[in-house]
Amino acid sequence: MDLPQYTIATEEQADKIHEVSLRILSEAGMAFYDDQALATLRAAGARVDDERVVRFDPEMVETALALAPPQFTHAGRDPARTVIYGGNNMVLAPVAGPPYIMDAERGRREGRYADLVNLIKMANATPYLHNQGTEIVTPSDVPFHERALDINYAHLRWGTKPMMGHYPIGLSAEDSVAMARIVYGADRVAAEHFLMAVINISSPRRIDDRMLGALRAYATQNQALVLTPFILAGAMGPAAVLGTVAQANAEVLGTLVYAQLINPGTPCIYGPFLATLDLQSGSPVFGSAESMLSQTLCAQMARRYDLPFRAAGSYVSSKITDMQAGYESVIAMLPSILTKPNFILHAAGWLENGLTTGYEKFAMDVELCGVLLTVAKGVSWDDDEWALDAILDEVPPGGHHLETGHTMRRFRTAFHRTPLFDHDSFAQWEAAGARGATTRATAAWKELLERYEDPGLDDAIDAELQDFMARRRTEIDPAEFQ
Repeated sequence: MDLPQYTIATEEQADKIHEVSLRILSEAGMAFYDDQALATLRAAGARVDDERVVRFDPEMVETALALAPPQFTHAGRDPARTVIYGGNNMVLAPVAGPPYIMDAERGRREGRYADLVNLIKMANATPYLHNQGTEIVTPSDVPFHERALDINYAHLRWGTKPMMGHYPIGLSAEDSVAMARIVYGADRVAAEHFLMAVINISSPRRIDDRMLGALRAYATQNQALVLTPFILAGAMGPAAVLGTVAQANAEVLGTLVYAQLINPGTPCIYGPFLATLDLQSGSPVFGSAESMLSQTLCAQMARRYDLPFRAAGSYVSSKITDMQAGYESVIAMLPSILTKPNFILHAAGWLENGLTTGYEKFAMDVELCGVLLTVAKGVSWDDDEWALDAILDEVPPGGHHLETGHTMRRFRTAFHRTPLFDHDSFAQWEAAGARGATTRATAAWKELLERYEDPGLDDAIDAELQDFMARRRTEIDPAEFQ
C-alpha cells in the first residue's frame, strides 16, 4: 500500500490530543464493570475508587504502548491467505452483526444460518476481502446462547481466510478459542494469532463485564483485539471533533493498559467507531464530515503510537441498495482509505445503519473495495509503465495506441476492471436487457457463490468439532447471556 497517509494535524496538535487523553484518564478515569479487572488494575498501581472508576498515571499508559506490537500476522486455514496488520498492509473484512438480511428477490427478513454460510462463501470467493469476518449476519434460527458454536463452525468449515471468532461475552470467546484449538492444535493457537475480537467500549468511558471477559479470553490465549470505543458525537461523546477524539483516544489507551497487563505483547488494533448524532432528530449519521475528520485524527494517533489502525467501512443509512447507498459507501470508504488504515471492518454488506446485511450491497461493496484497493497501491514506477517503445517508435502524431506491442502485452491487466459496473453505450446496454445496478448486483452475488470452491474439512477434525458443539449445547446456561 503505497498511498501516503492523509493527515490534518501537526505533530504538536497530535501531542495535544495525547496530553488531553492522558488528563482524561488521570483525572476523570474510566469505569471497569468487572471485579477481576479492577483487582488486576489495582495491583498494577492504578487508582480505583468505590464507583469502579479507574484512574491511570501516564507512566502506565506509556508502559502498555511499549508492549503492544506494531504489527502482527493473522493466519487462516490456507497459509497462502495469511495477512499482516500494521505497516503498509491493508486488510478488509465484511460487515459484522446485523440481525436482518435483504436481497432483491426475497426482501428484508431475519437472518438465517444458511445466509451466514452463503456470505462466508462469498467472502472467500472474492479477492477483495482478506478476512472472512464473524457474524456477517445473525442466524436467528440458532438459539442465541448457541450461536457462537454455529458461527465459528460455519467459518471453520466453509472458509480458509483468517476469521474473527465470536466475542459478545467471555463464554463465547472461550468456545471460539476451544474450537480453534481443535482445528489448529493447542500449541499453534498459543503461539500464533488465528482469532480476533472487537472489544466494544461503551462510551463514555466505561467497559462492561461481557467485553472484559471476552478480552481476557482472547488475550490470555495470545489472540488479537480490536479496541473500539463506539461514539455518537453529541450523545456518547461531546458535540465537538477534538473532544470526541480525545475521549475515544483515552478509552483505547485505558483498555490497552488492561490488555497488556493480562498478557504483555497482546496484539491490539486501534479501532474507534465514530459517527455523529443529528442533534435535531436524534438519528445517527454515518459518513458525516465530522466523523471523517475524527477518523483522520484517530489514524494519526494510531500512527503516533505505532499501533495498527482500523478505519470505517461502507457505512450507510440507506435501507436498500440504491443510489443513496452507493454515495454513502463512497463517502465513508474513500476517507478511510486515505487514512492508510491496516484494517477495515464492515467493508461489504452494510445497510440500514448496520441493522441489515444486503446481498446486492455486498456485491456492490466488493466492487468498490477492488477500486479503492487499486488506488491504495499507488502508481508503479517500473520501466514498462513509461511505454516509451510505443510513444517513440510506434505511434505517430494523431495515431493511436490500440494495437501497439505495449498495449497488446498489457490489455488484460493494465487497468483495474469493474465487471459489475456497466460501461457500454446506451444502445449496447439496452440490447443486453437494460439492467440496472441492483439487477446486475443480484447476478454478481450469485456468481460469487458459483465461483466458491469448497475447501472441505478433515473428517476427524469435523467429528471432533461436532462432538464439542454437542457437549457444549448441553452445558451452556442461557441465563448467562441475559
